[in-house]
Amino acid sequence: MSENFENIEENNEELSMDMIRLLTIDDFCQLLSTPAPVPGGGSVSAYVASLGAALAGMVANLTSGKKKYAEYQDEIEDIIKAANILRDDLMEGISKDAESFLPLADAYSLPANTEEEKRIKEKTLEELLVVAASAPLELIKKIIPAMEILERLTDIGTKLAISDVGTGLLLCDAAATAAALNVYCNTKLMKNRELANKMDEEADELLKRSFQIRANNLPKVIVSLRADENI
Repeated sequence: MSENFENIEENNEELSMDMIRLLTIDDFCQLLSTPAPVPGGGSVSAYVASLGAALAGMVANLTSGKKKYAEYQDEIEDIIKAANILRDDLMEGISKDAESFLPLADAYSLPANTEEEKRIKEKTLEELLVVAASAPLELIKKIIPAMEILERLTDIGTKLAISDVGTGLLLCDAAATAAALNVYCNTKLMKNRELANKMDEEADELLKRSFQIRANNLPKVIVSLRADENI
């Protein structure tokens, strides 16, 4: 158990966003299983997506310098740089999701005894619901480029790591789907239905793209891995 987790558990230390990223994998999972408001599904989505992007970087690095793929070397080098940037951006999404959700969770505890208090609470909740829905929506926008890199690697990445390309695709698609669920659960509660519908539609389109990339490429990965390719 890490020192950060002990501080949170034993001293009831206020959980900072930086602490989440400093937790070990074991501690992150343990904290995730507690009633603490963060991390939650949104942070998990970001973490899973970052793993998918990391796999893209790994496959590209394994491909780099190989004679068999020499014609793609420049593109592979660009992919390595892009995958590293996306990995870091997606990892930051762990904290960004928590930062967007905590104020909303706290706002539900605002008093609503008078008409003025009710008005303030309703206005505050509406504003924070938009923020909470925006974080996972922005996350999906970053996941799609990672999936497009993985899609390209199904064709130009080393076949020795094609299973890792498939794993990355599955992780990113799952992360995009989970992030969309976090958009919908917040937009559902928004009073501004025009904005809510707009955000839902944007998430829908991004999700279609994610599904499309998975559907177009996962079968290719499976076929390349099977001893009998007549499947």
